[in-house]
Amino acid sequence: MTSTPPPSTAATAGRLWPESRFSQRYGLSLPVALAPMALASGGALAAACADAGALGLVGGGYGDLTWTQREYTLALKSKATGRIGCGFITWKLDEDASALDWLLDQAEADLPRAVMLSFGNPRPYAARLRARGVDLICQIQRLEQLPQVLEAGAQVVVAQGAEAGGHGMNALNGRATLTLVPELADALAAQAPATLLLAAGGIADGRTLAASRVLGADGALVGSRLWASQESLAPAGAKAQAVASTGDGTARSEVFDILRRKHWPAPYDFRALRNPLHQAWESRVEALRQDPAAARAEYDAGVAEQDYRRAHATVGEGVGLIHDCPPAAQILQALSEGARQRLGG
Repeated sequence: MTSTPPPSTAATAGRLWPESRFSQRYGLSLPVALAPMALASGGALAAACADAGALGLVGGGYGDLTWTQREYTLALKSKATGRIGCGFITWKLDEDASALDWLLDQAEADLPRAVMLSFGNPRPYAARLRARGVDLICQIQRLEQLPQVLEAGAQVVVAQGAEAGGHGMNALNGRATLTLVPELADALAAQAPATLLLAAGGIADGRTLAASRVLGADGALVGSRLWASQESLAPAGAKAQAVASTGDGTARSEVFDILRRKHWPAPYDFRALRNPLHQAWESRVEALRQDPAAARAEYDAGVAEQDYRRAHATVGEGVGLIHDCPPAAQILQALSEGARQRLGG
């Protein structure tokens, strides 16, 4: 009696990579979406990602109409406009949805392929997106948030671990990517098997992209690694500071939100590099909240002078895997090749 031989590494890799429901749905050559990072994921970066075979999401962020119009229009210069979308902060849309209104008023050929909503209830916007044939991507940070986004009809759910840069769930409530992704994968398999899953938080090289697939995700949302790209709108000084840092160098707190006059609702806060100004206030957050004037003046001066000992650099724990700022296409190629090697070996 002969036993069935184990699958070859090539066959195993074929099942994991590049075959992905996410890639198939959006016509991608690698299962990656650009995180729609406010003021960093502009039109040039979104277009570069789309041209390189990823889903390029413009960072509509706080919903500034003029910024969104300019950068989304620039993104449409991509050779692959079917891979262009946009992302917004949901609670800010509740205050002013004019940028989303403009986006959904575009001619059919210029509509976004998908809109990503994060940090709030997506249900008030779902019907409008559905009516225009625009996919809904919803980012969540905890398993308990899943029923709401499934009720909204999300085609894609993003599992954001607390490792992620920028805004996310605070330390008390946040989950690690390593455990959140497989738990959500199991829940989706049982409740909504057609819904796709992306991993976010710490995905910065081929190893971590491969890990997202092994954990059960259909792909990954990549932020910090593409923030540190040539096309990113992040300031050059901030990128330089990030390249010089390690994963030990970030912290999640309310400090920079207070300094930037951003009134974020609980339980969300902000991860960035832990520079001297942050360190001066991180153990005195309540005092900073009560009397922020002097610290805000120092922060504002840092921004004006591009001094990142005071101004912030928005990256996550994956910053320790970032050693340069090449074009986005080069980053995506390295992610793809690195993941293929890991899954094939």
